[in-house]
Amino acid sequence: MNRLSAPEQDRRLIDNLSYLKLPEALQTYPELAREAAQQHWSHIEFLDRLVELQANAQRTRSVERRIRLARFPVLKTLEQFDWNWPKEINRIQVENLFHLEFLKTHTNVIFIAGVGLGKTHLATALGHAACFEGHSVLFANAIDIINTLTAAKGAATLKQEIKRYLQPRLLVIDELGYLPIDKLGADLLFQVITQRYESGSIALTTNRLFRKWSEIFNNDSMITSAVLDRLLHHAEVVTIKGKSYRAKDRIEEAA
Repeated sequence: MNRLSAPEQDRRLIDNLSYLKLPEALQTYPELAREAAQQHWSHIEFLDRLVELQANAQRTRSVERRIRLARFPVLKTLEQFDWNWPKEINRIQVENLFHLEFLKTHTNVIFIAGVGLGKTHLATALGHAACFEGHSVLFANAIDIINTLTAAKGAATLKQEIKRYLQPRLLVIDELGYLPIDKLGADLLFQVITQRYESGSIALTTNRLFRKWSEIFNNDSMITSAVLDRLLHHAEVVTIKGKSYRAKDRIEEAA
């Protein structure tokens, strides 16, 4: 093979980077090549830095895509959580959850708290952290899941629609217990929970203690027991106590 001239090498490299769809490497290559020449980098060091720039850009796009597909209503992080407001919360337990070891064992996480104590914040932040670590996540309100599956059942597309809630590594089910669920809704939600059992994790938020869950599921003790059995077999339960954070300003003004 004949040795190419420097301009020919430059053109071939640009063409190949474009063909391989490596836009960041293509964009930064000329400037990085000049820096490599000035700093007397080895060929390996130049290649390493060029590939690192491209890899970092692709990682960023992957994270952004996972966050977009997760459909979080708002983005929350653990750093934004106000630990001083709840009267009672196990901070060590919560921070350990953000190591995401629970995903490896398909363990569920259940946040129990009254209104305005940050359970949705923590569940969202947990999903957000999972996205950054390469895990697929889906966030959904409990009633929205039921309404979606009810419509799918009527349209004879239930199997396909349930699959949406089975595919993510982590399914965040928000606000279970805020509205009562009829028998059909209870059966549909049970299908999601039971099919994810020991195959994928659920992070669930609720304002109801477990002993009152039959009120959620149309006072059906059988389905309530079955749901709790599957959720709690492998589960971390985080209980948060205190007054609503959203009422914090009004409480302080009245003090």
